[in-house]
Order: sequence, then C-alpha cells, then structure tokens
Amino acid sequence: MSISAFDIIRQPIVTEKSNYLSSNLQQYVFEVASFATREQVKTAVETAFDVKVVNVNIINTPAKSTRNSRSRRLTIRKRGIKKAIITLKPGDRIPFFEGVE
Repeated sequence: MSISAFDIIRQPIVTEKSNYLSSNLQQYVFEVASFATREQVKTAVETAFDVKVVNVNIINTPAKSTRNSRSRRLTIRKRGIKKAIITLKPGDRIPFFEGVE
C-alpha cells in the first residue's frame, strides 16, 4: 500500500499571514500528516501541483485548550497540527491560492 500525495498534504491553511507569504514571498502553508517528513512533503507537493520546491519548513503546533462559551468549567481541547511552509522556485505558482484575498 503506497501513500499518495494527498495522504500527506491534508489541506491548505488560508489566513492573512499565509496570503501575504504566497503573494510576496512565494511560500505556501499546508497542514500535513503527523508522520510526514520534509522529503515526503517536498515530493508530495511537487507531484500534486507540478512545481519545483526549493525549501520546506515544518512546524508542530501544540494542542490548545479553550473554555466553552456556555460553561465556565467545561474546557475543550483543540488538537495540535503539523504545518509545512513550502518555498517554491521563482516563477512557480499553485493555482488555487491565486483568487484568495
């Protein structure tokens, strides 16, 4: 059983900061699988979007607990995620990030 590119790349992260990174620095932010390494993320992005990846930075964000709005005592635990910031070769673009502003 082989792992496909979309098993490693879970979803794009679209925020104000990631929009700035994609428009000015040619960096794109994705949520990736917890077992993924830099090389796996690089090959997954290159095969899925047909671009050349220059650099991959990986960030493990910890789980956070927040209070429920209805009760003071009830806390909700949000899961931690693993993010990858992908830097592309100058001139390459990932098309579905283009229309987001």
